[in-house]
Amino acid sequence: MEKKALIIIDVQNDYFKGGKMELYRPDAAADNIKRILEKCRKEGIPVVYIQHAAADGFLVANTTGAEIHPSVLPLPGEKIITKHYPNSFRETALLDYLKQIGVSNLIITGMMTHVCVDATTRAAKDLGFHCTVVADACATRELEVDAEKVPAVDVQRALIGSLGFYYADIVNTQQYLKQ
Repeated sequence: MEKKALIIIDVQNDYFKGGKMELYRPDAAADNIKRILEKCRKEGIPVVYIQHAAADGFLVANTTGAEIHPSVLPLPGEKIITKHYPNSFRETALLDYLKQIGVSNLIITGMMTHVCVDATTRAAKDLGFHCTVVADACATRELEVDAEKVPAVDVQRALIGSLGFYYADIVNTQQYLKQ
């Protein structure tokens, strides 16, 4: 049987109300991540937290904004990997850790869909992992393209659709919990 790991990307305070880079409906995504996290813990599936540490802007290292959100705090022994780029594999110990524990399948959740979730999922697939992205356990934000606002729901739909074309199986939380 293929060994799985849950990847929780950047669920950090700056993405929530009052943070420096508030996302669209981050609490709903975090609630879904928490439900998936509980199932994975019960089933003994390893959990890996990815925590972004920036030098400036938002998610700045050693600030409250960069702390993992209280809704999904790690338990003792759960792996936390710090990253400095959108791709969670770039210049981190993530690949070595996943190989060390024999993981081949990733359950991917987190924030922001259009940057770190996207970059990490594509890299994971290119590295040979089977990826499942839980769409409603990810959050993004409104963007601007050619001076036009693109609503967060459209950004999310486009990115998830793109990932589902080749890079990942796409499910929602209910579908994942029924597996």
